[in-house]
Amino acid sequence: MSAHDHDEDGYAGAATLVLGETELPIEVELRGYFQPIDGYYHWYGRIKADSALSELAGGKKHKVEIRTPEGSAHGEISDPDPWDRYRIMGVSTPPFAVPTSLEELESAEG
Repeated sequence: MSAHDHDEDGYAGAATLVLGETELPIEVELRGYFQPIDGYYHWYGRIKADSALSELAGGKKHKVEIRTPEGSAHGEISDPDPWDRYRIMGVSTPPFAVPTSLEELESAEG
């Protein structure tokens, strides 16, 4: 069993990133999973390249808040990749809906 053998939830679409006092409209792709070893939900993803974010973040790590239509969460952005997409990650409640029952999980899987 590899370190990545787990079910993942996620969200892709429009979001708002709050960095300091600035709110930026962004596009994200997020995923997450519950890690039974530490007992926390881990979520992560990439922010579509955005010149306003690049200018504001300056290629450095920052504590941020991310808001989607499904929720909000505090996390951290890290250094951008070669395509200027910042990685975003957090632990605990994610900024997207997560099935909390078997019925919700079955309906989400279609």
